[in-house]
Amino acid sequence: MTHEIKIETGTDELLCVIRDRVAVITLNRPDARNSLSDTLTPALRTMIRTCGENPEVGVLLVTGAGKAFCAGGNVKGMGANRDPKKLEMSYEDKVADLQERQRLLTGALASVRKPTIAALPGPAVGAGLAIAMACDIRIAAQSAFISTGYLRVALSGDYGMAWLLTRLVGTSRARELMFTSEKVDAARCEQIGLVNRVVPDETLQDEAFALAKSMAEGPTLALRYMKDNLDEALQFDFATARDHEAERLIRLTTTADHKEAVQAFIEKRKPVFRGN
Repeated sequence: MTHEIKIETGTDELLCVIRDRVAVITLNRPDARNSLSDTLTPALRTMIRTCGENPEVGVLLVTGAGKAFCAGGNVKGMGANRDPKKLEMSYEDKVADLQERQRLLTGALASVRKPTIAALPGPAVGAGLAIAMACDIRIAAQSAFISTGYLRVALSGDYGMAWLLTRLVGTSRARELMFTSEKVDAARCEQIGLVNRVVPDETLQDEAFALAKSMAEGPTLALRYMKDNLDEALQFDFATARDHEAERLIRLTTTADHKEAVQAFIEKRKPVFRGN
């Protein structure tokens, strides 16, 4: 029987439940296509940190309520409509403020040492796209689409957009998507490597959760080290990355989970991992 624990987020704009070691984090502003707000965004930052540090959570699954993932920033709150307190800030303070908010959102999400999955029931635009790309895996409904969006509001991008996009689709595609802000449908997103798979709208949440649950049942430390290895593949030369892989694998040979996996293989049964 599935056991579900509701996590208090401090706002109805963000929902979180832990089910079968999967933290399902749902952006819940469907009437605004789950665009970020001064209430939603801080709560999301907190949940990323809380669930990332929770030993009872094996995987983070981020999704959106209704028919959108996240439409990005609140355009109506930009320019002359911006918070008066922020308008009074110096240039340096505004830069530092955005840098800190980025670090605690997409920066924190990319730093989680557990698998992270974004399930896109609909559009992921601007900062919403950056959030999806900061996850390890993206699953999109057939009706979903993405857009960088910044060109339409005469901005250049934030939350690591250019870095994340370039590493997923390459510099040529990234430039095309940034310079045009075109809407890219789910099928093409899969074709160019922006999402991992596309599924029917009606089965998105079930399929995304099934994938998350299968990973959450896996060996926690091995998954963490895999993520370290994959991250270092973008940072180090082959020899350094290869040496670090060797260190991590030898550490894992001493774990109870490794011994359980070997024994389960011999006994032809499903392993039961304990995270140690």
